[in-house]
Amino acid sequence: MPASGQPSDGGLGDALRLGRGMRLRLLAAVRALLADPSVAGLKDAPKLATVVLYAKSRAPKGEKTDNQTSIWAAELGRWLGVKESTVHHKVMPALRDSGALRTRVVTDAKGHPTGLDCLVMPLWHARKSGGAGHPLALSKAELAVLLRLIEALFGPGWAPKDKEPTLPGLLAGRRGRGAATDRLGLLLMVLSTRASGWLQLCGGSVKAKEGRGAATLARLLGCSPSGARKVLARLTEAGVVARQRKATGTRMNGRGRVMLLPIARAYGRALAPVEAAQSAKAVFSQRPAGAVGDQASTGAAGALGAPGVCGAEGTEGAADQERPDGAELHAAHASVVNPVVPVQLSGCFSGEGRGGEGRRPERVCVREDQAVGGETTVADSAPPVAEVGPLRGEMPTDSPVDKQGGQRAAGAEARGRPKAVVGEKTQRQRRVGLPADLGLRVALRPVAGLWERLSGWQQDQVEAAAKAQVKRLAGMLVRPEAAPQLLADRLTDRLEETGGEALVTGPFGWLTHRGLVQRRACSDWRCDDGIRLDTGSDCESCGNVIHLRRARRAKVAAEVDRELPGLGDDERRQVLEERLRAQAALEAEDLVRRREQAAAEEARREAVRAAARERDQRERQSAAADAALRQALPCEDCGQGQSAGLCEPCGYRRRTEALMAEASMVAATWSADLDDQSAVATVAAHVRTALEANIATAQREFLELVEPGELDEDPALAASALAFAALQAVQQALPEYHSSALNHLGRTEEAQAEARRAYATEQNRRWHKHNPNGADAIAAATKAADTARERTAQYLLAERLEQLRVQTAARTETTAATSWRDRLPDLAMHPLGGDTAGAVIA
Repeated sequence: MPASGQPSDGGLGDALRLGRGMRLRLLAAVRALLADPSVAGLKDAPKLATVVLYAKSRAPKGEKTDNQTSIWAAELGRWLGVKESTVHHKVMPALRDSGALRTRVVTDAKGHPTGLDCLVMPLWHARKSGGAGHPLALSKAELAVLLRLIEALFGPGWAPKDKEPTLPGLLAGRRGRGAATDRLGLLLMVLSTRASGWLQLCGGSVKAKEGRGAATLARLLGCSPSGARKVLARLTEAGVVARQRKATGTRMNGRGRVMLLPIARAYGRALAPVEAAQSAKAVFSQRPAGAVGDQASTGAAGALGAPGVCGAEGTEGAADQERPDGAELHAAHASVVNPVVPVQLSGCFSGEGRGGEGRRPERVCVREDQAVGGETTVADSAPPVAEVGPLRGEMPTDSPVDKQGGQRAAGAEARGRPKAVVGEKTQRQRRVGLPADLGLRVALRPVAGLWERLSGWQQDQVEAAAKAQVKRLAGMLVRPEAAPQLLADRLTDRLEETGGEALVTGPFGWLTHRGLVQRRACSDWRCDDGIRLDTGSDCESCGNVIHLRRARRAKVAAEVDRELPGLGDDERRQVLEERLRAQAALEAEDLVRRREQAAAEEARREAVRAAARERDQRERQSAAADAALRQALPCEDCGQGQSAGLCEPCGYRRRTEALMAEASMVAATWSADLDDQSAVATVAAHVRTALEANIATAQREFLELVEPGELDEDPALAASALAFAALQAVQQALPEYHSSALNHLGRTEEAQAEARRAYATEQNRRWHKHNPNGADAIAAATKAADTARERTAQYLLAERLEQLRVQTAARTETTAATSWRDRLPDLAMHPLGGDTAGAVIA
């Protein structure tokens, strides 16, 4: 792990330096996501996948709220530390079956899959029903902070082209079995750790064998303490967690503590004793002191301590660094130093004419095989640079460049680069050899002679056309690597049709318009001169076209023979050709007409789509204006401005009141006479008192976790946090009231009668009639009775709740307060009493 002690270093410390409010907000969001019913019962790998996809989701922007993210299975596997097959067979199916995730395959124009659009359903439900106050409804900045934190902890790392690379996270090198559990546990522990770096441990009694740290991690992950102890041991071995005990005066073992080393380093805490104790237990293979630095240069020493390598962090400037996991063991040799100043060509050393490609020359004897008598016989493969100047023994002549009216600039650049010509435009120097790309070299090998006859600009155009054809063929084939050879076969066949390279007068035109292009003989896009490109067999569509043409010719010939019998062969052939031409003209007119109709239909559809886009734009603008007006409204309860009619604390309080009323009615369904309003009110008061006690306890526990004076800095945040704690307390108590009501209603006379009837019915089944009191019959009857009792209890609960809601609504309408505008006219009609009138006159 890199030691990012300063906040401004741009490294790991920046991502881990979270404010307390932001940390609690992210912790509440992750806990709410993991506690969702569709996620709670899954394994750790699907849970971690849900968290990663949630962090990568697009936040609402203006009127657009898609909540989606785009990813592919291999990339998601890198985030989770598992293989792509595990994502396909164990992660995605589990998320889809539980309803936690919806996916859509994204394809390109050819139908090939290019990615996966994912929608996290708990987030979608939260933003549709819960509003901005839901724990999962994070803003764009909060989602970015969560994603940056996850990248720093276990991100796979990227090295994009022309951009700054993103270093891998702390656990990026941890893969395989248990990797997802370790990553999820580290994330939860980091979000539960304060700025001091010490994990806040749980209270109560724990097993001495497991320890309080393992018990705390078990509560965070929802697993057993023994499993959490193994996770904690792996994280300790990875160097991200340190376990220590407090010192005591009696030198006995004190209370155990767990430190998150990345958090402590991010805040610049003193870690010398902890790291010393940590490194004393871990064993890492180090490079010997005497080994030469052949794995990386001195400047790249920091890369060996990147977060992707799970090892102990060495001190800055140490003499020896760890060998990366994937590095090979080399023999000792001198370090390779990259030259800073480009090598200047002197013109008298071997190998200088190889150019920027760095390949070997075509022939060793270039410019050397000369006749004794002074006659020069230069090989055909000699580069054109050799043709500019005279060979040894020749008389110097004028340069062809000088004949064009220009001179070569001094110090010409490497071949393949533009050369300056005086009085002319910058020209592209011609290349002798084929392109450096291996696939293009294979594809253009049959036309190597034509390639040498092209100019520099023409070579660039042919190279681009060949590259496009290779890419197009690779998309058609089952084995894309065979595309260059297939293009080479096409060029070979086209050269045979022409008669060889010697008969090609215009190489550039022949290559771009005949040699490289695909010639389809039918409508099938895989056809080339009647051959299927993907299989190499005859094109079936071409066979169908030929069959149809022959059938049409036979039909027209039969009509001619029937209408004009006795014609000679020449006259019959002339009439047949005329009718065939007329029929072809009719078909061409019909094709033009159908194309015009299709173009008109497409224009009509485009006009409809444009009108729909304009209508959608107007609706979005209107919705944005309405949203802005709603946002400017003050809170209905407390009057706080810019609250969209209801601020966050008041929204929590309303939901708390609604849940408390729901709990009161649930308790009244079995403990009070529904027709007796006073009894219902007594039960409601008792339930409200109990829930208020739970709320007070939850708020007190929350205040104990808060550092003194922290809530005074932001009163609005304090009120929102207390209101949310009250809501959470009521939400946790409501299922208990439902369960208690179902248990009591299941013991009512209606439920017992329904259970007895189901018991008797099951015993009288035809497969139990031979032994109605047998073990199988009794077990089946008991199960049927329990099911009927539970179903009856649920029905009674729903019916009584509906009755209470109706009574409450009627009572609310009766006792609704009348506005003063409606009450004053009635009061004005009443005469004042003597005492009242005297008081008013006085």
